[in-house]
Amino acid sequence: MVTQKYINDIAYRVVGCAIEVHKNLGPGLLESVYQPCLVAELEDAGLDVQTQLYVPVKYKNKDFGGILKLDLLVNDLIIIELKAVDLMIPLFKAQLLSYLKLAGKPKGLLINFHCENITDQVVPLVTEEFSRLPRS
Repeated sequence: MVTQKYINDIAYRVVGCAIEVHKNLGPGLLESVYQPCLVAELEDAGLDVQTQLYVPVKYKNKDFGGILKLDLLVNDLIIIELKAVDLMIPLFKAQLLSYLKLAGKPKGLLINFHCENITDQVVPLVTEEFSRLPRS
């Protein structure tokens, strides 16, 4: 059964993998460099990772097909939105929340690799779906 604890444990492992990538590569590279390295770390950690996944967009009972592309989806539960930017702006959080809603996923992580300490640049977000899950 999927629980909040199960999802949070996966998210913790994802952050650990991101820390490992950041420790080895450092800041200042492009998102396109960090992504395959993070995917490799996640897979080595035994997590299921889908990359550049298209999600259908439905609006007022109309299906516009898979026009939304997610950076990463881990264990079919957690959307990872990667950034390599100088400044994290509120729009990035709004973007991830929209992705979570449209994809129907309970949790997302916004991770910025362009920083000194990556743990300061990880933003976890959850949906109402997450709050309805059992805690453990």
